[in-house]
Amino acid sequence: MSNKIRTIIIDDEQLAQSITRGYLSKHPEIEIIAECSNGFDAIKKINEEKPDLIFLDIQMPKINGFEMLELLEDPPVIIFTTAYDQYAIKAFEVCAVDYLLKPYSEERFNDALKKTYPFIHDKLEQNSAIRNIIEHNDEKIEFLERVVIKDGSKITILPVDSIKWIEAQDDYVMINSEQGRFLKKKTMKYFENHLNENMFIRIHRSYIINADYIQHLEQKGKESYQLILKNGKELPVSKTGLSKLKSTL
Repeated sequence: MSNKIRTIIIDDEQLAQSITRGYLSKHPEIEIIAECSNGFDAIKKINEEKPDLIFLDIQMPKINGFEMLELLEDPPVIIFTTAYDQYAIKAFEVCAVDYLLKPYSEERFNDALKKTYPFIHDKLEQNSAIRNIIEHNDEKIEFLERVVIKDGSKITILPVDSIKWIEAQDDYVMINSEQGRFLKKKTMKYFENHLNENMFIRIHRSYIINADYIQHLEQKGKESYQLILKNGKELPVSKTGLSKLKSTL
């Protein structure tokens, strides 16, 4: 049985893959078991091979490194690689998992590699670091352009303008879209903060609505309102939600 650290390189740039492969060739304790150029192939390989360590590019086509991280069932230790430092560095400075800012030197690469060794042998600490990365990435207030959903082996990418409404489901949310209904392990607060408020309105503690799908507002009682969607769906509107509707629309 091999005691080597089983490693996957994930990067859409062949040159970057080659550089990482070259640096790792000088580390006999490392075994490269796969190289992937996109997130879909990487998720499949990680779930099949269960590597100890991955080098993960942040900016990739189809799904980025952060989106991929959310979809992993049993994440390995991660060293992120990125050519963009405007948001990535701040996210990683508070976490124990390291990152490499391209172009990186062999000395910097070796430092990052050395930092990961304790995590490879401590699954609890590793998982805590990964949770920190996801949480700190979620705190960045920038509007979503898409939402990535994993259901078993199927991955669906939803453009945000295809979302009709979102409803709370305990620790999850149910996203109702043109493509169907999808459960996502995120909070309503996350979507309220990360969807464009000129397009998406939180009308109730349990509902966020896409303004494009509103048919009309209906008063049900003295201080009770409900929203009628274009498909006939009725959703309750709270007092705070009513105020947000009026200011937005």
